Amino acid sequence: MSFFDPNTRVVIRRGKLPHWRQEGVIYFVTFRLADSLPQAKLDWLRREKELWLRLNPEPRSACQQRQYEERFTQVVDRWLDAGYGSCILARPDCKLIMESSLAHFDGIRYELGEFVVMSNHVHAIVAPIGENQLTSILHSWKSFTAHAFNHLLPSSGCIWRQESFDHIVRSAEHLTKFEAYIRNHPKSQPLPPM
Repeated sequence: MSFFDPNTRVVIRRGKLPHWRQEGVIYFVTFRLADSLPQAKLDWLRREKELWLRLNPEPRSACQQRQYEERFTQVVDRWLDAGYGSCILARPDCKLIMESSLAHFDGIRYELGEFVVMSNHVHAIVAPIGENQLTSILHSWKSFTAHAFNHLLPSSGCIWRQESFDHIVRSAEHLTKFEAYIRNHPKSQPLPPM
């Protein structure tokens, strides 16, 4: 597996987030439960982001990119770590299902690197193998676990937020930073309310 190559074709899909795809690369992904962020916070974030983007048109400087990261991406990380929502992944049975699902096709459909299952979201490093695509891998993880959770829990319905955050790993140094982030992540999350 390799890192982002600026000289190789990139496919960019857009949802609420941009999704860059390149063959044979490593990704850092985050996906979260559907109820992991309160709607009021998401509404505030959307308004702030729209205003910031209007005031900071492309092309953006490196300073503007850092500001965007600090102002929007890092705030979502802090909100996720605050433990909003049902936090079903904090349940030992649900956490085990999630971890087993992540590991199930490791070495067959993808190479799974560091990962952590938090109370309301998951971070993972993953590199698709062969013709397997990141979108299909994420769908498989979410679909299998949603069915398992809905069977296990007294409630049913939408478990996962449809769109995930994914980022192509740029270099070995970048990979090391993501690995450290994942390894150190559980130490910073408060216990979810019971």
